[in-house]
Amino acid sequence: MNSLTVRVARWSARHPWRAIVGWLAFVVLCLGVGSAVGTHSAKTADYRVGEAGRAETLAAQAHLERRSTEQVLISARSGELDRRAAETAAKDLTARMKRLPDVAGVAAPLLSKDHDILMVEVSIKGEEREADAKVHALVAQTEAVQKAHPRLLLQETGSASTSKGVDDQRDSDLALSEKITLPVTLVTLLLAFGSLTMAAVPLLLALSSIAAAVGLSMVASHLSPDTGVGTNVILMIGLAVGVDYTLFHLKREREERARAGGRLSSEALVELAAATSGRAVVVSGLAVVASTATLYLASDVIFSSLATGTIVVVLVAVASSLTALPALLVLLGRRAERRAARRAAHGKPVRRRDVDSGGRMWGALLRPASRHPLATLCLSVLALLALVAPLAGLRITEMSRDTHSREIPAMRVYDRLNEAFPEQRVTHEVVVRADAARSAEVTSALHKLAELADADRLFVAGASRIRTSADHRTGVLELRVPHLGNSDEAYDSLDHLRDTYLPATVGRIDGAEYGVSGDVARYADYPAHQNSKLPLVLGALLLVTFAMTVFAFRSVVLGLIGVVLNLLSAAAALGLLVLVFQGTWAEGLLDFHSTGSIGSRVPLFLFVILFGLSMDYQVFVVSRIREAVLAGVPTRQAVLDGIRRSASVVTSAAVVMTTVFTSFVFLHIIEMKQIGFVLAAAVLLDAFVVRIMILPSAMLLLGEASWWPGRGAGRPAVRMDQAAPELPVVDVR
Repeated sequence: MNSLTVRVARWSARHPWRAIVGWLAFVVLCLGVGSAVGTHSAKTADYRVGEAGRAETLAAQAHLERRSTEQVLISARSGELDRRAAETAAKDLTARMKRLPDVAGVAAPLLSKDHDILMVEVSIKGEEREADAKVHALVAQTEAVQKAHPRLLLQETGSASTSKGVDDQRDSDLALSEKITLPVTLVTLLLAFGSLTMAAVPLLLALSSIAAAVGLSMVASHLSPDTGVGTNVILMIGLAVGVDYTLFHLKREREERARAGGRLSSEALVELAAATSGRAVVVSGLAVVASTATLYLASDVIFSSLATGTIVVVLVAVASSLTALPALLVLLGRRAERRAARRAAHGKPVRRRDVDSGGRMWGALLRPASRHPLATLCLSVLALLALVAPLAGLRITEMSRDTHSREIPAMRVYDRLNEAFPEQRVTHEVVVRADAARSAEVTSALHKLAELADADRLFVAGASRIRTSADHRTGVLELRVPHLGNSDEAYDSLDHLRDTYLPATVGRIDGAEYGVSGDVARYADYPAHQNSKLPLVLGALLLVTFAMTVFAFRSVVLGLIGVVLNLLSAAAALGLLVLVFQGTWAEGLLDFHSTGSIGSRVPLFLFVILFGLSMDYQVFVVSRIREAVLAGVPTRQAVLDGIRRSASVVTSAAVVMTTVFTSFVFLHIIEMKQIGFVLAAAVLLDAFVVRIMILPSAMLLLGEASWWPGRGAGRPAVRMDQAAPELPVVDVR
């Protein structure tokens, strides 16, 4: 009992106030340092992938990069548009916008074909990712012109105002998520412990871990830039694992207290818990970290940001369970001992509380696996495979601006813009770079390309524009498409460009570099980039999961079982996601509009996060089984007792995780809805099907072979007295 885990817990137990003050100081320090250094946000260049990314790089190097634009629609509040009044408002707006330092230019007003709307387009200086912070000034000028012309209706949309609307909506959604998650989590913990004090401990530690992780993530962003999703992930994962790790430790401390029957001090009980569940928490945390780290192999700034946030908050949660938690347990234990002593001095019986030893419910749930392991295994696997079946129709797409909630005002204006000005819907940008001596040849090829597009019904005829860099080395051709960015016609137009028109024109120029960028190109290239990285990430994930399981239990067989079960539960959850979100039958139930596809980031994020989180249950459950085996209990009995004893804590942990993830289903952002749903489904399947049905059935059928090549190699940190009866525990309230 002299491992690092035990030594840290021992010090915290012997110096509880120092440990608690030290932890709080650590949290404050993290927030202080994070606030001081600030967050390094990802730049536009960090998002570039595929051919679209290469084309954007070529354009940026020639100072021909695409600027963020805002469109202001001027229309009548009712009836026909007063052209003279609209033109006066447009002149006023143009003059105001041109005076803004962040405005690069204002285009001439454009009248819709039905003469009902006058549009003014404003370009914003700087790169696209920085436009969100600059759009406030533009919106303010639009509102000022609106006040000056009350008979007209002025509405603004654009990538920057839409992005701002999405951010505001996400902040509102997260606040709602917290209002749902925190009370439900507290109630779940209250039911698990029967004590408000004990229920509050996991929640408070999780929240303090989240606060520290937010500060540390700001520091980490200077190594791996933040994409704006890091805080979301820290909240989601931090609350889930923070409560889980504390829950595992608390449950074991209560068991040891019951077993000791008052013969051991609170400090000794904390050491015993640290030697068993403390080790399981460390191994579980390292497994989550190792699994999540495989996201860096995706070579994608968004996944790197997700990985950084997850790794930071998991490490902080593990640290809190080894330092602050033992100190709190000692203080609570001492208080309980003093109360017990006072009651005894007054001749009153000591208030005691039974520790969960499994109970009839878990005995009933385990009965199929214990009595008919082969049939239970086959039926459970078949049930999960039935959920996997919808994966055959999986359609992955990049969630575009067209998928945002229409509760965002800028999105409703965006719909009006697309309807009134169909030629403004999509723009493809063909970028070509060659020697300056070939400038005329490049320009000629781009003109020929424009002619081919004009003859294609998928493009807007006569709407092309060519821009050339100052050094005459780079040319950019803009082609308009009268279809929405997520439509089949928009993707077909991209295919025509890349597969037919480019090879026949600029592709014939020796030494020329070229590519197509634009929103549709981005939507197409991003999933393709991820699909190309998926085998590498998944292979590394399987290897890491196998290695961590073998390291934890010294068993190759359990390592293989862990990999197979994780794959099965993840695939089943993803199949369920396809069944729910690619169809329309659940739209009213979950408040979404189906895009007929799954967000491109969801599958990879699911596999990586689930593989890591599944190790929570795997490590905790199998650790209990292994302790019994090392104590001389036959594997069959050890499997049943270990799962029965750990069932309640695994269930409580699963309910907490599910609550956290389900709260994200209430968000408006469709991809976050899908992530919340699929993670909640995966956790429930893992906890109630894999750990209660499949794992015990497999281990019962394998018997002693489960521990091959050894029988639980190594010595246990603490031997379990399997013959000892379950004793009541002092009620720590």
